[in-house]
Amino acid sequence: MNLHKCIGLLVLLLANAANAQDSAKWTLGGSVQTDFLLPQNDNRIGVADQQGKLLSNTYIDFNATNPLLEVGARLEYARQPLPGFEKEFSGWGLPHFYATGKFRNMEVTAGTFYEQFGAGFVLRTYEDRSLGIDNSLLGGRLIYRPLDGLVVKLLSGKQRHYWNYNAAWISGADVEYGWDVCNGKRLTLGGSFVNKNEKEDEVMADAFHVLNLPRSVNAYALRATLSSGTINIVAEGAYKTHDPSFDNGYIYRKGYVGMLSATYSKRGVSLLAQVKRSDNMSFRSERTVSGISSNINHLPAFTLTHSYALPAMYPYATNANGEWAYQAALAYRFKPQTGLGGKYGTHIKLNFSLVKSTDRTPKLSSLSTVQGSDGYGSAFWRWGSQTYYRDLNVQIEKRITNNLRTKILYMHLFYNKMAIEGKGDEVNANIFVADTRYTLSRKVVLRTELQHLATRNDDGNWWYGLAELSFAPNWMFTLADMYNSGKTQLHYYQASATYNVGAHRLQVGYGRTRAGYNCVGGVCRYIPATKGLTFSYNYTF
Repeated sequence: MNLHKCIGLLVLLLANAANAQDSAKWTLGGSVQTDFLLPQNDNRIGVADQQGKLLSNTYIDFNATNPLLEVGARLEYARQPLPGFEKEFSGWGLPHFYATGKFRNMEVTAGTFYEQFGAGFVLRTYEDRSLGIDNSLLGGRLIYRPLDGLVVKLLSGKQRHYWNYNAAWISGADVEYGWDVCNGKRLTLGGSFVNKNEKEDEVMADAFHVLNLPRSVNAYALRATLSSGTINIVAEGAYKTHDPSFDNGYIYRKGYVGMLSATYSKRGVSLLAQVKRSDNMSFRSERTVSGISSNINHLPAFTLTHSYALPAMYPYATNANGEWAYQAALAYRFKPQTGLGGKYGTHIKLNFSLVKSTDRTPKLSSLSTVQGSDGYGSAFWRWGSQTYYRDLNVQIEKRITNNLRTKILYMHLFYNKMAIEGKGDEVNANIFVADTRYTLSRKVVLRTELQHLATRNDDGNWWYGLAELSFAPNWMFTLADMYNSGKTQLHYYQASATYNVGAHRLQVGYGRTRAGYNCVGGVCRYIPATKGLTFSYNYTF
């Protein structure tokens, strides 16, 4: 009996167990999300490959719950997906389906599911539709809570790869226990184990030698969290046995990652300081692939996620092969009726991020090649020669009058384009943002943005302007233009109208979008330049 039939049988068994309870009442829910693009040719930004075709990504989720059971499924349709998605992304079907039975202190899931152990250093399966990521597991999971504060998780399955599943089996266990220690402080300890069992592929080291690839790869992680009312400290480390893959050039070096993060928060002030060192921690369910698919684990980026267009132009993608990453942030509110607070108070936010390469000393194997050897040595505390990314920004938010609010942002950016993207030069940029929100009446709000990116590198200087007029609770109209005043002299204009009613949201737009990277949490997808009519619809029930 194959895996799909086994999972289907388990789903039916769980459903029958729940239906046997006459008192169980079902609650139904779900959502619809669909995004369309009708592309047009534009010789200035490139010719549309699919001019005249309607490109779309559509997702329909459905779930039903009662006290004993939750069942759900998702229909996806992407026969002609939006630009920037791989050919393998094209297709349609029911790739997500599950049943979760709830029995006292135990949960059993059969089907496809998402899970994360700790920070995700050894396991994180999740969905992100903007990136086209869905690396769910098809199999089974058990969550057991035998004692107050103790959680045990066991799982096994095969990982989704677009419309198929990779051959490797992913199995794992996680134990976490938290208890109150003293004076309102809580200590939580956790440990994880993940095993990848993958078939043996033939990879040639050279014309005369074949690499002996491990069938089984193990990953281990330990973590500790100490929290109180104002302070939270998290430490986590992970280790992976040798795992030669396309990502690391088929070397046999073991993988390591360690993180220390501390936060302090009370009314009016918050602080963050964190550091992470990773080395050779790419972990995939298929060793011969690259890109953003088939990742078993996740290494979060210690950089600020920017929502404004120009600060987000050069986002950072985590380097799984190795990096030192640092982030520090301060948020403070000057009280009203003070010198710096003024009449209404003032919020200020400071953030600094720095990502450096790790130290590496190349090693040669008996074959006189890095491939097939340990690859390199690395002194733990020593930086490498490259700076990948640096970001210093200051944001001030202030209410000027009852009707006017402003945000001012300054950002200094260093972006090593060659190291991050594999092309281009280093980028040094200064970015300025002015965001105003003016309340015209109880239901009408006008928001504007003016942004400028100044640099002598890459494509040179950029300007961005936006005007957004909202009529609560239903309508919003937006006009925007991103203009390169440096090399290309191109305008990337956008116009859109959005209508909200109840649980429905409809947006129609037209314009150009610039080619670039869309990044979430240190994972990035390249999106080509486009021009055309867009349509988006969302509904939750």
